[in-house]
Amino acid sequence: MNHISLNSNEHPIDAVIAWVDGNDPKLIEKRQLYLTGSISGAHPGAHPTRFASVNEIKYCVLSILKFAPFIRNIFIVTDGQDPNLYDDIKKYFPEKVNSLRIIDHTEIFDGYEKYLPTFNSISIAHMVWRIKGLSQNFVYFNDDTFLVKKLKPEDWFVKDEPVMRGTWVPAPGYRNLWNRLLILTNKYLLGKTDYKPRASFKLGQWNSASLLGFKYRYFKGSHTPHAVSRKIVEDFFNKNKSLIENNISYRFRESGQFTFVALSNHLQLLAGNNKTSNPGLIYLQPYNRSKGYIEKKISICENNPETKFMCVQSLEMCSKEERAKLFDWLEKILL
Repeated sequence: MNHISLNSNEHPIDAVIAWVDGNDPKLIEKRQLYLTGSISGAHPGAHPTRFASVNEIKYCVLSILKFAPFIRNIFIVTDGQDPNLYDDIKKYFPEKVNSLRIIDHTEIFDGYEKYLPTFNSISIAHMVWRIKGLSQNFVYFNDDTFLVKKLKPEDWFVKDEPVMRGTWVPAPGYRNLWNRLLILTNKYLLGKTDYKPRASFKLGQWNSASLLGFKYRYFKGSHTPHAVSRKIVEDFFNKNKSLIENNISYRFRESGQFTFVALSNHLQLLAGNNKTSNPGLIYLQPYNRSKGYIEKKISICENNPETKFMCVQSLEMCSKEERAKLFDWLEKILL
C-alpha cells in the first residue's frame, strides 16, 4: 500500500496520548481518597513519579505535528484536565489547530464508570480504542515519547497491518519466581500481608502473551509509539468482556495485569501478521547520571539514521539545567 492511500480519507491514522498532570491539587486529593488504610503511601502503583509531569506532552504533540504530518487527529486522554496546547499549535502548526481533541476518562469508560476514577495507565490503555471517531488504525503514545525524525505511514502500518517494534525474548520464568518469593517473604516472614510487587513493564507484556497461549517466548515491545488495529482489540474485548473488566478494575497498577499494547501485538501475531521491526529508539533515564549523559544520547540520536523515537523517563527528577538541555534540543528540531 502506498503512501497516498494510507494517508487518504479511506485509511486515516490517528494518534492517542495518555496524559496526566500529577501536580494538579484536585487530582492529588482525588488519588489520596483511594490510598487510605494499609496501602496509604505504600502501593507501588501510586508512587508520585508515576503521575509527575514537566510538560513533556507539549513536545510529544509538537513532534507528531512536525514529523508525522499525515496523522489526522491527536486525542489526549486525561481525567478532567487540559494540557493547554492550543496556543502552541496555533503558533507553529496553525493548519492543525483543529486536529487536537481532549478525551475524558468518562468517554472511554462509558458503561464501566464504576471503575472511575482510575489512576492506572494499564487500565486506561485498555479502553482507548473506545474513543468516539477514532480511526481503525491508530498509534498509541505515552506522553514521554517523542518523534525525532520524519516518518511515513508505512513506519506504522503496511497494508493496514500494524508494524510491531520490539524483539522476541524468552518467557520471564525467573522474574515470576522472584515475585512469588517476594510475596511469600513479605507475607509470612515480615508480616506485610498487603505487600504488592511492582508492576513490571516486561511482566505485563508476558502476562498478555501467556494469556493468549504463548508458552516459551514472547514479543517484547519497547518504549516507542505503538501501532494498533482497532478492530482486533475491539473483537477481543467483545468476546472476553469479563476478562477485560477484571483487568481494568484496579485503580492502581498491579503486577498481575496484562497490558494493552502487548495484547494487541500478540493478537496480531496469532492472526498471521509478521510485520516486526527493531525499536528505532533512543531511551533516556537522565536522573542522577554522569556529566554529559544527555548530550551523549542526543548525539547518538542525531547520528544514527535508524533512530526515529526518543523516550525520556523520570525527567521530573532532574535539575532544571538538565531538563533545559533536552527541551532546548527538542525545540531546535521541532520548531
